[in-house]
Amino acid sequence: MMEHNNYQGALQKALGSGFNAQSTANEVIRGMNLEGKTAIVTGGNTGIGLETTKTLASAGAVVIVPARDVEKAKRNLSGIPNVEIEPMDLMVPESIDAFAEKFLNSGRPVHLLINNAGIMWVPLRRDNRGIESQLATNYLAQFQLTARLWPALKQANGARVINVSSQGHQFAPFNFEDPNFGQREYETLAAYGQSKTAVNLFSLELDNRAKDFGVRSYSLHPGSIQGTELAREASLELFQQMGFLDEEGNMKPEVLASLKTIPQGAATTVWAATSPLLNNLGGVYCEDADVAEINHEQTFTAGVKTYSLDEASAKRLWRLSEEMTGIPFIVD
Repeated sequence: MMEHNNYQGALQKALGSGFNAQSTANEVIRGMNLEGKTAIVTGGNTGIGLETTKTLASAGAVVIVPARDVEKAKRNLSGIPNVEIEPMDLMVPESIDAFAEKFLNSGRPVHLLINNAGIMWVPLRRDNRGIESQLATNYLAQFQLTARLWPALKQANGARVINVSSQGHQFAPFNFEDPNFGQREYETLAAYGQSKTAVNLFSLELDNRAKDFGVRSYSLHPGSIQGTELAREASLELFQQMGFLDEEGNMKPEVLASLKTIPQGAATTVWAATSPLLNNLGGVYCEDADVAEINHEQTFTAGVKTYSLDEASAKRLWRLSEEMTGIPFIVD
């Protein structure tokens, strides 16, 4: 019997895409024409988000980049055709609503929603709802934006929602008892890990609910990337704890060898957004421009943990997300 969803990782098998860890965003989009398509890329003015924006725009898509710092976005995106910049702050729910409302009023469909923006390894902060900042930014903002843009996704008659996750989901499953670190001591790696596990669970459940409306959903690990702003608040000790640095604070040779460039880091996002191999497949977690395999190891290595693809957890998280955001996300 054909598996029609990816619960418990039933569909997590490499497709033989022909790409690999060294492939770049330009290579995976070669020969594709995205004219007439509208894409939204959060965090689309720095790092791999900027590369994603450039790549999609170069293939003819109109790319809308919501940005917290509009002036910085204008500087970073100047000279790139087909780009529109709008204000939005993922830590401010009202700002997400305002962006989505303005977009819906334009009457346009969304063919590609790329939830790329995120933060990593920050000290304990909370938004004005009291929600821990990595959970709020990396996951709940994705949930809210996707829910608000649902009419425009449905209108596309063939849309994809791409949620940028991380191998960091392996740091922690989702803690349903205490997601906001109210009772337990705050650990930035655990907070980051559960936010990315949430991204995987959401992508899984969204795909299952939305595919009847022509909307498919994917999560992905872009790779460990050189030259992004993501780890700017992380301490030396944290990198050592991760096994990235030696006692002297130097990057280990095997870690250095595994780092991707920014064009390589954006490749999996662009592949998930455009590959015809995914036309009838969704809810999967991707890496290195292909569907990832299940990771059964105890170590922090490639692949995806089945706890982040668990059906019961995915459904439970959906309900919790509706409660935490105050937004019923009815897919109909």
